[in-house]
Amino acid sequence: MSDFDLVLSGNVVLPTRILEAGYVAVRDGKIAEIGQGRAPAARERHELGNALILPGAIDAQVHSLSQKDQEDFVWSTRSAAAGGVTTIVDMPYDEGNLVCSAEAVRKKVDHASPQARVDFALYGTIDPEEGAKRIPEQVEAGVAAFKFSTFGTDPKRFPRIPPGLLEECFAAIAKTGLTAGVHNEDDEAVRAAMEKVKALGITDYRAHALSRPPLTELLATLQVYETGALTGADAHIVHCSLSRGYDIAASYRAQGFAASIECCIHYLTLDEENDVRRLGGKAKINPPIRPRAEVEALWRQVAAGNVTLVSTDHVSWSENRKTNPDMLANASGIPGLEVMVPLFVKGVLERGISLTWAAKLMAENPARHFRLDHVKGALTPGRDADITVLVPVEKTYDAAASGNNVVGWSPYNGIKLPWTTAATHLRGKLAFDGTKVLSEPGTGKFVRPPQQIVVAS
Repeated sequence: MSDFDLVLSGNVVLPTRILEAGYVAVRDGKIAEIGQGRAPAARERHELGNALILPGAIDAQVHSLSQKDQEDFVWSTRSAAAGGVTTIVDMPYDEGNLVCSAEAVRKKVDHASPQARVDFALYGTIDPEEGAKRIPEQVEAGVAAFKFSTFGTDPKRFPRIPPGLLEECFAAIAKTGLTAGVHNEDDEAVRAAMEKVKALGITDYRAHALSRPPLTELLATLQVYETGALTGADAHIVHCSLSRGYDIAASYRAQGFAASIECCIHYLTLDEENDVRRLGGKAKINPPIRPRAEVEALWRQVAAGNVTLVSTDHVSWSENRKTNPDMLANASGIPGLEVMVPLFVKGVLERGISLTWAAKLMAENPARHFRLDHVKGALTPGRDADITVLVPVEKTYDAAASGNNVVGWSPYNGIKLPWTTAATHLRGKLAFDGTKVLSEPGTGKFVRPPQQIVVAS
């Protein structure tokens, strides 16, 4: 009788190479053995032929609670499981509850745990009225990173953090070993651009990009990295829509500073002149979707190694929040958890980029970024058996037909996916069988960095 619980055979995507005709063996929820050739016996075996066996993706940017009584973790993690995402990192900007204290972190863990179908980690933030004093207690409560914004969407739920306070926060975070992530749009520049657009009377799809021109993003990016350089904090841009932003990040890294940068899948897939024009408010995202030339420039940054992470910035707004003819009146953000992995694999294969690099950007790098790489991020013995299987079966994505998202709409509807998710395994257990999400609410666990030593300020 074998001592392996599960063996999957196929093309195994490892951190540095692809094992053709390889196998992954699982025992007690952990990766136990990786090999090539004849697979060992197991209680459960699957010969998957030319399927891709990838590490479960870690989505670095999810908003499960942005709209009350809408998505919640029971649905966001269902979409994740269906898309090959085995861990989500949820943002701290919940409608009615800014996650800015140890108590708020614990309440969110208690709220999410009975619902989660895949594992989850949490961002923390601050209330500007309190300053940085609650950063250490949130680290002790288990947050995996911190999130701030240089633009204020709402003074309580999504507040602007002014430069002096951002510096104070970065200095506090530098002592903890975690990363300081920032929404990178300059508040003053955006508001001036918005007023100009309104004065011109432009309300159609063009209004959004005009209200947030490239300089508004680049000014904030420079502020974030200079603040990191000054304080010694690991500075992170949570989404960058412009190739120039990745050049800036690379220049700071070349100078010896910790300067990571994230690209959302929508910036690598959608463009302004076709998709935003067609979809209107359903493609409104901050920062905006850019022209096709910029999309292809971002892919060149992926190929060059200048992108640290790929994520979704997933949020499932109800359709009435995304269909206003006045472009600027719509909520910002789109759902993407169910389709990020096959979309990114499609893109890298079309452009000759290695699948090992795709796995690094969706799993290994996020695990390291959030200090979860002791248990997550790669098909490496000893880590959690979080596994995604893709098969070369072409499907046209239809969010409503899938039944695995709360809203039933997506800006990615109609895209042909040459590789689709056939299975998702969470800690060795089948969470998605290619058609149905099998993982029940409460299966997912709260994951956190190893206990940190917080140095008192």
